[in-house]
Amino acid sequence: MRARRGDDRAKDGQAVAAHVALERGRVDPADEFTRLADRYLDTAYRLASVVLGDPTEAEDAAHDAAVLAWRRFGTLHDPDRFEQWFCRIVLNVCRDRLRHQRRHPVVELPSEDGERGGLQAPDRAGQLLARDALDRAFARLEPDHQIVVALRFYRDLTVDDIARRLDIPAGTVKSRLHHALRRLRTEMERQGWREETSDEA
Repeated sequence: MRARRGDDRAKDGQAVAAHVALERGRVDPADEFTRLADRYLDTAYRLASVVLGDPTEAEDAAHDAAVLAWRRFGTLHDPDRFEQWFCRIVLNVCRDRLRHQRRHPVVELPSEDGERGGLQAPDRAGQLLARDALDRAFARLEPDHQIVVALRFYRDLTVDDIARRLDIPAGTVKSRLHHALRRLRTEMERQGWREETSDEA
């Protein structure tokens, strides 16, 4: 146990020394940012992909977030918190893009087969139709609701993890999830899709 404590102290000392060196200008901020950004850029892209649902949009969002993070890098006082700080910037960029999409929506022709019901369609075509309907319903959510749904059900993060990433209370996350799922269900039903539930006692 002593050896482990000694290792921990050594790591803490290295972290402090690195931070002090950075503060004193001995470490080039550009080099430090590049090292940290390279480590988490793939994570940022995957996160943006989940939230935006489009690879090209995700690439652009990750790029924009990296540029914004570099401009704000001087405000980050603890390099050990870079991942959480960077992810929050990515999510803010994604939120702005979602809001822009809501102001400038892409108009799609309505499906001629809107009466097809049942989310548990057995064939591949039925599954694709259900997924398409879900994607359209998801796109109608408020941006803040889209983000919590994406993080919860596509990234499989806990409510507490989402709260930390967004820097909001866990109760707010739960409230957003509740309203988002209710809206999703309403939108799916509006498109003619209903969950098959049993009313038997």
